[in-house]
Amino acid sequence: MAAPGLDDPVEEVLDRYRTRTMATLLAHLPTGGPRYLYDLVADYPRRSGKGLRAALCLAACRLAGDGAEVDEAAVNVATTVELFHNAFLIHDDIQDGSEQRRGAPTLSAEHGVGVALNVGNMTNLLALDRLMANRDGLGSGTAWQLVEESRLMLRHSLEGQAIEIGWIRDNACDLTPDDYYRMCLKKTSWYTCIYPCRTGILAAGDGRLRRDRLDRYGWYLGAAFQITDDVLNLVGEYAAYGKEIAGDLWEGKRTLILIDFLGRCTTGERARTVAFLGTPRADRAATDVRWLHRRLMAYDSVEAARRSAHELADAALAEGQAALGDRAGTEDGRFLLGLTRYVVDRPR
Repeated sequence: MAAPGLDDPVEEVLDRYRTRTMATLLAHLPTGGPRYLYDLVADYPRRSGKGLRAALCLAACRLAGDGAEVDEAAVNVATTVELFHNAFLIHDDIQDGSEQRRGAPTLSAEHGVGVALNVGNMTNLLALDRLMANRDGLGSGTAWQLVEESRLMLRHSLEGQAIEIGWIRDNACDLTPDDYYRMCLKKTSWYTCIYPCRTGILAAGDGRLRRDRLDRYGWYLGAAFQITDDVLNLVGEYAAYGKEIAGDLWEGKRTLILIDFLGRCTTGERARTVAFLGTPRADRAATDVRWLHRRLMAYDSVEAARRSAHELADAALAEGQAALGDRAGTEDGRFLLGLTRYVVDRPR
């Protein structure tokens, strides 16, 4: 099969599945209650996210169910995926000290850490509510399998986050690309791609697609997505990217870009970078951020990372084609394969 092209229905399918999932998510949110809670739970979902995880879940469900239309039980599973995702975003913004999310102030920047932390916790609780609702729609056996998948995803994601936070806290500056890829598998690939696909297949019931069949596709796609996100953080346009440009440098994140630079720069450049990374974020100077940004560009570290992302996308395409077989030509099959180009070629 040829590589997917620009005419593949990626954005159309993303929009359709996101619209359906968000309608269900918002319809199930509690109303009333204390100030600064349920109205803020709806804040991030209402912003202009792509709905990638929900779309992967529903596309995998249709593929496993031989093209049958997704019902409300399957949409409930996708809603769970989105709720967990939005809770991660809220908590991630707190941990990173981020100021912008999807083109607007983060909850922590606008309402304070205490409010944002509580909203993130409530969003996780509402995801658990949706998991429990699977007993009625899918039966107790499948509902329990979905709980197990969610537990596994949460463990991987929290461990990956701990690895990244630990690198910043310990000022780790001798990391290798393999270190980054292991962190990326846990922190990004599992909950962004692997978990949505696995839960979508479960939601289809007794489908012909095994739950683990798309794992390698999801691993490579998630890594390509994360590396591209790291690239866009340095070279993207704010209007398209939706987060503060060079935020990763302010936060001291150990991206593949930074790891490449630290492995090739001069002794003097390395010493200045290590000192910068060892400085608390509040004490970092804009001049140092601009200097490091220029050095990363001068060493071609950004383009090296972009090439790695494209190689991973090619690997995801090959794994997806092998996993889908004769279903690769369906709309949802073309969507999954088209995502391999979409995640690395999305607008700056």
